[in-house]
Amino acid sequence: MARYTGPKSKIARKFKDPIFGPDKALDRKPYPPGQHGNGRRRRKESEYGIQLQEKQKAKYTYGILEKQFRNTFKKASKKKGITGEILLQLIEARLDNVVYRLGISPTRRGARQLVSHRHIIVNGNVVNIPSYELRSGDVVGIREKSKSLEAITDSLTGRTDRYSWLEWDDEKLEGKFLNFPTREEIPENIREQLIVELYSK
Repeated sequence: MARYTGPKSKIARKFKDPIFGPDKALDRKPYPPGQHGNGRRRRKESEYGIQLQEKQKAKYTYGILEKQFRNTFKKASKKKGITGEILLQLIEARLDNVVYRLGISPTRRGARQLVSHRHIIVNGNVVNIPSYELRSGDVVGIREKSKSLEAITDSLTGRTDRYSWLEWDDEKLEGKFLNFPTREEIPENIREQLIVELYSK
């Protein structure tokens, strides 16, 4: 399966949640897409179906494919603590997600592209692996010759979100990954316990 590159609104309507940000299409049509729209009678979803949908929602939200997602879950399940919370913490620590959270890119898809095209540095070294896992104290910056890129400057000009587990320096145009966020600090509307139950079967 390749990474999804189709209409974002269709996915948001499928999950009835603006997982890619504010969406006017979802406001106008708050029901799943399809030929018969809201008129189609839908059967009650099974427990498995609800769990599967939550996993798919998380994968689409963070832009992760099944193999990577499953491997991240296995890693989370081996650590001490609440598996679902650790799963989200590990995903939040991915380089592409942190680039997005810092406001260097307005979308995760864009952040992944910046990383892949070698515009991002970690602790002074170029890292082009979007799934690279950051550790507490790691500094994420922009390559010197990439700081004038219009996509980056526009995104940084409009950045508003501040996250307690990240620190941003406007002068150096770099941010620090302070620590893994707690579940309460992660704004995504994901019921991670359903994902744990799905993989535990």
